[in-house]
Amino acid sequence: MVSYEVSISLIYVCLILVVGSLNLLDFVFTQEACWFIIPFAPLCFVYIISAIAETNRPPFDLPEAEGELVAGYNVEYSAVGFALFFIAEYANLVFQSIMIVILFLGGWLPFISFEISSFIFTFKILLILFFLIWVRANLPRYRYDQLMNLGWKAFLPFTLAYVVFVSGTFFAFDWLPLTII
Repeated sequence: MVSYEVSISLIYVCLILVVGSLNLLDFVFTQEACWFIIPFAPLCFVYIISAIAETNRPPFDLPEAEGELVAGYNVEYSAVGFALFFIAEYANLVFQSIMIVILFLGGWLPFISFEISSFIFTFKILLILFFLIWVRANLPRYRYDQLMNLGWKAFLPFTLAYVVFVSGTFFAFDWLPLTII
C-alpha cells in the first residue's frame, strides 16, 4: 500500500528541511534545545499511525485479515518459516520505534539533565513499543477502503500542506539551514 508510505516520505522531507541533513546524528543533535515532538506534534501523530500501518499490525493488518484464518497468509508455514514471519514483524516494529525516537523524541538526549544516554534511548524505545502493542490490543480493525481514505484523503493532503508551510516559513524568514542553500 502506497497511501501511508507517501505520508511517511513527506514527513521525512519536512524534517530534513528543518535539520538540513540526512544524517540521523544531526537529527538528534538538532533536538538539543527542543524535541521535535513539540513543534511537530501533528506530524508525529501521523507518523505513528502510518508506522502502525507500515508494520501490518492491528488495526491495519489487512494482509492477515484477508483470509480470516488462524494467522492469515502465513498459516501455510510452519516451524522456521512461521518464526521468520514473526521475527520480521517485530524487527520492523522495533525499527519504527527507533525511528520515532530519533525523529521526534530527541534520540538519546534526555528531557532533563541526565548522563546515562543508552538507558534513556532504550527506555524511549520500550515506551514506544509498549504504545504500539497497546494499540494492537485496543483498536478495532480497519477495512481497505477506510485505510485508503485515511491515507489518501487525510494524511497525504495534511503532510503535503505541512511541507509547504514549513518550507514557505523557512524561505520567508530566511531560516534555511546552510547545507541546503
